[in-house]
Amino acid sequence: MTQFDDRKNAYEKDFARNEEFDFKVNARRNKLLGLWAAEKMGLAGDAAAAYAREVVVADFEEVGDEDVYRKVKGDLEASGIEISEHQLRREMDDLLAVARKQMTTELKG
Repeated sequence: MTQFDDRKNAYEKDFARNEEFDFKVNARRNKLLGLWAAEKMGLAGDAAAAYAREVVVADFEEVGDEDVYRKVKGDLEASGIEISEHQLRREMDDLLAVARKQMTTELKG
């Protein structure tokens, strides 16, 4: 195997590892977002955990965050909770940072 092949294989492994990490971070963010929204809707315990799982699953509908945004926004509005697009997207961004920090800490620990 040549040096080029070694570098290519290392790059591919690193890329796959980064993609897996990003996937896990997004799933964690979606769970945290689901728990946050569940609390706003007055859900607790098993009901909150079940709702958080629904939010995680909603992310598989399409590429990007729009499917998650629509789910949470729609559910909050259906529960009579008004939240602006800016507020919800800000919460999504904030929780993405929290999820990334948690996952990084778990990998190191």
